[in-house]
Amino acid sequence: MRATTTIGVVMALTLAVTACNGSAQEKPATPQTPPAGSPAGTDSFYKQRLSWSDCGGGFQCAKANVPIDYTKPSTGQMRISLIRLPAQNKSERIGSLFTNPGGPGGSGVDFIRQAGRSFGKDLRDRFDIIGFDPRGVGSSDPVRCMDGRRLDQYFSTDSSPDDQRELDTLAAQSKGFAEACKGRASAHLPYVGTLNAARDMDVLRAAVGDEKLTYYGASYGTYLGAFYAEQFPKKVRALVLDGAVDPKESSTQTLVEQAKGFETALRAFVADCVKRADCPLGRSEDAAIDKISAFLKQVDKTPLRNRQDARKVTESWTTMGMATALYLKEYWAVLRQAFTQAFQQQDGTLFITLADQMIERKPDGTYSNQSEANMAVNCVDKPNPPNLATYEKSVDQAEKSSPLFGAFVVWGGLPCVYWPVQTKQQPKPITAKGSAPILVIGTIRDPATPYKWSQSLASQLDSGVLLSLDGDGHTAYLQANPCISRATDNYLVTTKPPKDGTVCR
Repeated sequence: MRATTTIGVVMALTLAVTACNGSAQEKPATPQTPPAGSPAGTDSFYKQRLSWSDCGGGFQCAKANVPIDYTKPSTGQMRISLIRLPAQNKSERIGSLFTNPGGPGGSGVDFIRQAGRSFGKDLRDRFDIIGFDPRGVGSSDPVRCMDGRRLDQYFSTDSSPDDQRELDTLAAQSKGFAEACKGRASAHLPYVGTLNAARDMDVLRAAVGDEKLTYYGASYGTYLGAFYAEQFPKKVRALVLDGAVDPKESSTQTLVEQAKGFETALRAFVADCVKRADCPLGRSEDAAIDKISAFLKQVDKTPLRNRQDARKVTESWTTMGMATALYLKEYWAVLRQAFTQAFQQQDGTLFITLADQMIERKPDGTYSNQSEANMAVNCVDKPNPPNLATYEKSVDQAEKSSPLFGAFVVWGGLPCVYWPVQTKQQPKPITAKGSAPILVIGTIRDPATPYKWSQSLASQLDSGVLLSLDGDGHTAYLQANPCISRATDNYLVTTKPPKDGTVCR
């Protein structure tokens, strides 16, 4: 993947502006049976009880077993890692609040360890806040394909090829990514998709003793939550889908629309920048966009220097860093500084530092498995174009509407063309007929999950309710907007959503 093919939360950025605290107990889990229509042979998974143990900082951790293949539950198991922050008020405890931070590929365990205390007090009092690493992610039988050196090569590759030689190189790197995953992770690749991850979530719900699911999902987590609701509508208690992904769009159209989202977010950044004394882009919005475009073309020819390691700050790293800063409005000041250093000193260190946060590259040159899991899930969730020529048409479409981000975003999905596992599961609207009300939250200038996706998902769901934030950045709840926080917390506690179409500012 490329950074912006991740439909997820850059939690390292979000967590920089959140905090809180607490601790408590749980009700004993009641063994449960699979819902009607569940595959035969899953009873033992539904009846398992989790063994929670202290894992530091007031958190408790556990492992759960799920079938590798739900159509043949007896053929093998995967282990799912969980973490929880126990409810603070035992007498008012409602149950568990499951969460997913996005990605696909984001670690739910890391998310709760870092951000669990950022949830509202009413939620912290009444729910065990639970995170889990979905299958193939983090510490749940992770998909691993390449070492840090090879991932550095992949991410350094020119993501907006200007000639046949550069296109051939990009295609070779993308094919190499797919082949590396086939070589090291082929046994799990057919089973890591969202359909199975949603089934896992129902097993986890049962394993903690909850009759119905209460859930907060951000970004890709909305896709996971929607898949859950579609399969288990009668098991929905309250679902918050924050920064929605549109399930009915094709794999390439998703990327084309996401590129538009980044373009919209960049223009919002520019509109803010040109009003500030420290803006290095000038005083005109159109001129500022032209300056950024010219800058990226120059970096394509002459990479910027990097003070943190031996990597050259290429156009790809620069664009990725620029995209990362758009995930959170509080990081616009960092982006202004990055442009200033690049213009005045030809120094791209801030850009590559931001990019490293996006792809979870560590200072020692190693990576989490976020990038590999992201690609593995995305590539099996929807059908992919059959060849490079077909794929290239989507790039052309994206560049017309998103000249600065189109190529970068869409070419990022190219490994899926060569992926060893392909699906026949076609994209379609999700209705979750018979579900309790589901709250969909959309941020109007969200870069990674365009607002139109939240509008679309809310309208697809039979019981969808749309709550909007007239603001910037990726997702809304952890931005600490009081209007969003009150409406979301009240819904999760009472199951009563706000009025459909409510807009917070």
